Amino acid sequence: MRVSSHDMFGAPAESDTGADRALDGSYGRPPAGYRLPPATRLGAVELQVSHLERSLEYYQHLLGIAVIDQDAATVSLGGVGATEPIVILRHVEGTRPVTPGSRLGLYHFAILLPDRPAMGRFITHLSEIGARAGSSDHLVSEALYLQDPDGLGIEVYVDRPRDAWRRADRELMMATDPLDLADLVRAANGAPWTGMPSDTVMGHVHLHVGDLDAAVAFYAEGLGFDRMVWRYPGALFLGAGGYHHHLGTNTWARGALPSRAQDAKLLAWTIVLPSANDVAALRANLVSHGIAVTDEPTGILFADPWGTPVRVRA
Repeated sequence: MRVSSHDMFGAPAESDTGADRALDGSYGRPPAGYRLPPATRLGAVELQVSHLERSLEYYQHLLGIAVIDQDAATVSLGGVGATEPIVILRHVEGTRPVTPGSRLGLYHFAILLPDRPAMGRFITHLSEIGARAGSSDHLVSEALYLQDPDGLGIEVYVDRPRDAWRRADRELMMATDPLDLADLVRAANGAPWTGMPSDTVMGHVHLHVGDLDAAVAFYAEGLGFDRMVWRYPGALFLGAGGYHHHLGTNTWARGALPSRAQDAKLLAWTIVLPSANDVAALRANLVSHGIAVTDEPTGILFADPWGTPVRVRA
């Protein structure tokens, strides 16, 4: 595997060995009103791709994701043996690949592996097939970065235990440090990669946006996320239930336009709430903030100020 240092945040590492332990409730800035429930998690991301067979080969061979369901234009993918998809590929005729950073919208989506041995097996697999990846130690997690055939960004990562997380005042400490690949490989204990485990999930989504103040207004006050990391230049990270982030936003593509109809892109990402009552409470808060909401059979759909759709279901 060819590995390069990957700067997720556009800023130097800020490791701080003197930071305080991040105990529950000791970090983050909650919204002024409605707040997402602690059990909030993410569901599938839906991607528009230019060549379905080529993308399917990439996601199966390189990432080890298995087909859950498939028709002529759509493939649902998840961990081996899983029944809930984490990635949905949709082919739209005339779609063209994009240059990373050239459009607002998706920066990357992040697939969360269940443990360090799985991450070690994945690293060994990438090395064996000669794949290229970036890497970073973010203090709260250990991550690899890839690009799919259409230029869409992918992170594959594993979390560190929450009792190892640190904070500075109320801000969670994250950094962009070199990743100890050898230690992760050792964690696998020589076991072979057999595909993404069934309990692999979608961990977070990271978006290019046009303005961070508008992102706070929409994603914190409108959608109800807590702000977790806010002092990285040009970036803001938000989460629910104390998680380091379910959503990253940045202005590193400032001046870029929103995705066009023919671009490969993120069609929608999904937030899963514990109950239908939670979806109704969120809907009411969105409407109170002047955000247009479309009702769907399984939940609601709305778009951020830069046109990226968000789907919420129970």
